[in-house]
Amino acid sequence: MSRIHPTAVIDPTAHVGQTTQIGPYCVIGAGVVLGEGCRLHNHVTLAGPSVIGNDNEFYPYASVGQRSQDLKYSCEPTRLEIGDGNVFREFVTVHRATSPEGLTRLGSRGNFLAYAHIAHDCIVGDDVIFSNNGTLAGHVTVGDHAVIGGLSGVHQFCRIGAHAIVGGCTKIVQDVPPFMIADGNPAEIRGVNHVGLERRGFAAEGIRELREAYRLLYRSQLNTSQGLEAINRDFASSELVRYLAEFIASSERGIVR
Repeated sequence: MSRIHPTAVIDPTAHVGQTTQIGPYCVIGAGVVLGEGCRLHNHVTLAGPSVIGNDNEFYPYASVGQRSQDLKYSCEPTRLEIGDGNVFREFVTVHRATSPEGLTRLGSRGNFLAYAHIAHDCIVGDDVIFSNNGTLAGHVTVGDHAVIGGLSGVHQFCRIGAHAIVGGCTKIVQDVPPFMIADGNPAEIRGVNHVGLERRGFAAEGIRELREAYRLLYRSQLNTSQGLEAINRDFASSELVRYLAEFIASSERGIVR
């Protein structure tokens, strides 16, 4: 099989790695930089300016690097950056930033299932999973190892913490703290993602401390400020709880309760 199918359309300004395979009817637009070892199955569209790393796989009808859907966007050149080793399944869409100063950035080793959508100016970490129709509005931040459930929607400017899980059909309008499970419409924090943390090799003591911190934050009579004060006092030496507390303290939209 030819490395580049004769029906593919590649803009002269695009740069394609020597070991990347381009399947039938793919379109690679102006300003796209595509790394080594990528595979575009068929009917994939990549638009630019976009810089896409190595060993990424794009399934049919994925459309990556298109212009922002933000109504403020006025056709100025904006950017998208993608790391290495991601999988983009059928009909996944990823959009560039709205302004030249902005950036949409995806990390490495993400698995984006069919119809997942990542809007303008989102920052997505490494090793994430987006289930079918998991969608982000603009300016959303997703931490490493987070899981976005199917048919879920995340409101603009929200943050999903590292190692958090958003359940299927969940509506997120505030920040989801790291290590937690958010589910429902409206969303609620259901507990600590202890199974996921165990699978990733977190120590039992650290998970226990997180579960105790969760009880203070969510299962006591304390409000968020009081809960933060309590966990900072009781778990001052815990790196994981300190990370959780710093995330909550820096929240601008408030956290999912």
